[in-house]
Amino acid sequence: MFKVLPVALLTLLLVVSPLLAEPLIFAPLPMETPYTVVSQWKPLLDYLEESLGIELEIDYSLSNDEVVDKFKAGKLDLAYLGPLPYLTLREGFPSAEPVVVFHEKSGEPTYTCAIVATDAARESLLELKNRRIALTQPLSTCGYFAVQGLMQNRWQTSLQANRFRYLGPHDEVALAVVRGEFDFGGLKTAIARKYSHLGLTILAESPPFPGLALVANSQRLAPARIEAIRRALLAADADIRRQWGDNIRHGVSAASDQNYAGMRQLPLPASIPQQGNF
Repeated sequence: MFKVLPVALLTLLLVVSPLLAEPLIFAPLPMETPYTVVSQWKPLLDYLEESLGIELEIDYSLSNDEVVDKFKAGKLDLAYLGPLPYLTLREGFPSAEPVVVFHEKSGEPTYTCAIVATDAARESLLELKNRRIALTQPLSTCGYFAVQGLMQNRWQTSLQANRFRYLGPHDEVALAVVRGEFDFGGLKTAIARKYSHLGLTILAESPPFPGLALVANSQRLAPARIEAIRRALLAADADIRRQWGDNIRHGVSAASDQNYAGMRQLPLPASIPQQGNF
């Protein structure tokens, strides 16, 4: 039976099959609201449970940093990670092993980040100075990292010349900009496009980054188990994937640490502020 516990407990459990005494613990990134995230992943996890005879639990965290910390502490078997959280994790935890990369709606195994504003306000926002900017999370590829780079390249300015605040999920950033609470926002392009009908428009877009990946903890999972999960996901046909969430239904490719070679060549910020400046 699928049961959602209160968010205050930080854990949402998906319990379908009693086949294993100890279920595998999976952590999604908190890119959207908890219930949206769970509904996105439930059909895929059901598929893995049925295909492999395993039991899975969703451990929901409130930030990317929390997911990475739990992974390093050996509390997770699997996690859904963007490239910046993955690189941060892998740097201090080489047992993190990419399993598959999920394709974007375009079918590509890469994605982009965007700076957005409302269409009604864009003409009055030509100068990016002392503006209110909504960000996702410190350890989000589309957060401080991507927005800082876009602002430097496109407008020769920085987040420090403006006022920024972390809001958490990408959809919270989109809605805060739509409501006029912020002048700009930074988030995943695919999620930004979901709000175009509310007047959200894309002002700048990043180069492609490696797609979000399912990452296994090879300290907790045997190589054969990791490969079985990879093969099961690669074997899922279009009819099966159609039942999965919007962000993960468009195809998968086998992944490895080599997927991130290009991103490792980018100038990562020396430090990323953990708090906004207003």
